[in-house]
Order: sequence, then structure tokens, then C-alpha cells
Amino acid sequence: MLNSYYLISVIILALLLYYPVNKMIFVLSVRRLERRIGKQLNDDQKNGQLKRSRFISIILILCFSCLFNINILSVK
Repeated sequence: MLNSYYLISVIILALLLYYPVNKMIFVLSVRRLERRIGKQLNDDQKNGQLKRSRFISIILILCFSCLFNINILSVK
């Protein structure tokens, strides 16, 4: 029972964190790239940064969600 609860809580936490974390990573990476090249990014460059931020967000959120729930639920 604890394992199914753990899995459900990991998925729910990951879903709740996805949008804000993805948006934050996207905005920070676009600003950094704009500052580096010194001009506004075009749509292709922004789409590339969006894909990159989605990939990073999924990995980061799943790792955080698993570790957080292990700590909270004391899963061994």
C-alpha cells in the first residue's frame, strides 16, 4: 500500500511543479541567451530554448519529487 501511495504522490507532485519550474527555467535561459548575444531571440531560438527547458524540467522535477517523497514518507 505504501508503494502505491508513494508512486501516486510522486506523480501528483511532479504534475503540480511542472508548469512553474518549466516557466522559470525557460525565462532564465532566454534572458541569459539574449544577454549573451545582445539582441532579441527569434521564434526558432525561443522554441529551441522551450524544448531544452522542458527536458531539464522533467528530469529535475522527477528527481526532486522522488527524493522529497522518500524523505516525507520515510520509505526505505
